[in-house]
Amino acid sequence: MDFTSTKTMETFIKSMPEDYQKEHKRFKRVMDVLTKEPEPLVGQTPKEVIWTKNKAKLYRYQSTKKKTNKVPILMIYALINKPYILDLTPGSSLIEYLTDKGHDVYLLDWGTPGHEDRHMKLDDYVLEYIPRAVKKVLRTSEADEITLLGYCIGGTLTSIFMALHPNLPIRNAIFLTSPFDFSDAGLFTNWVDERYFNLDLMVDTLGNIPADTIDFGNKLLKPLANYVGPYVALADRADDKDFVENWSLLQKWVNDGVPFPGEAYRQWIGEFYQKNKLINDELYIRGQQVKLSNIKANVLNIAADRDHIAIPKQTEKLMDKITSEDKTFKLVSAGHVSVTVGKGAVKRTYPLIEEWLTEHSQ
Repeated sequence: MDFTSTKTMETFIKSMPEDYQKEHKRFKRVMDVLTKEPEPLVGQTPKEVIWTKNKAKLYRYQSTKKKTNKVPILMIYALINKPYILDLTPGSSLIEYLTDKGHDVYLLDWGTPGHEDRHMKLDDYVLEYIPRAVKKVLRTSEADEITLLGYCIGGTLTSIFMALHPNLPIRNAIFLTSPFDFSDAGLFTNWVDERYFNLDLMVDTLGNIPADTIDFGNKLLKPLANYVGPYVALADRADDKDFVENWSLLQKWVNDGVPFPGEAYRQWIGEFYQKNKLINDELYIRGQQVKLSNIKANVLNIAADRDHIAIPKQTEKLMDKITSEDKTFKLVSAGHVSVTVGKGAVKRTYPLIEEWLTEHSQ
């Protein structure tokens, strides 16, 4: 039988038992998803660029709904991956959800650093980029106060910024799966132990740390689940149209990382993971001591119980340091990424954030 002929192959498949035909159809669907289908559209909530600096862009999101909440929200994202995880797709977008509820939403997108940005430090982001973005948001919205929402490393940077600028009109702060205490960061603590991990050699050799290197480290925390799990799930549910669409969206984001600026990475690993300076008031940014006790704004601090990147105890420790009169810690049932996308996020995380914001923005 000539199996090079499409017609012959189809005839052969039809002659197989029904169960085998179903499995072949499923396998073909999986291969089509992996090799033929176009990349899904992401970040579809309408927006405009209102400010830029180097690679960074500040977006203001537009909505057909009237902006009824007077305190604007500035979202500050991490230095890895791309921020459209906060606006992944209609129906699974924190930004869309908040704009539809009448909030004035802004996002600081750091962009993709090039080789020329390898000397960028956390100091630059905290003292040059975030302050200017805050000023632009206040001016654009004509508001007297602002809410800051930091996700992952973005929340850690936000806390440093707030600690160094206690007199700015920051009314609310939301920290979303952000690490603050690095005394026990799970496997990361062992992997970057300064006795074995030559941080300086790595940065001096590579300059910017490639996105694949960061992704590899994150996935190794749960290698079976991260490397094999997604494809097993796709094979099991290839007939489920909604699942395949969501799978494709998330895989696009996971594989769409950005380099970590070298000097910022040297600080992130050396001063946070290896020295744990932030929570111990030992971190200095351009000679200024960072004291988390300077944070007095209303705070909603969210951790995810299945988060293996910023484990809950790293997140919760912030509550012991800040002096806010109104501070809330919430542990939600989610992982580091599913806290922001998917059905669970839509049912739990989004309403939690929106209701807290509305209550604290009157």
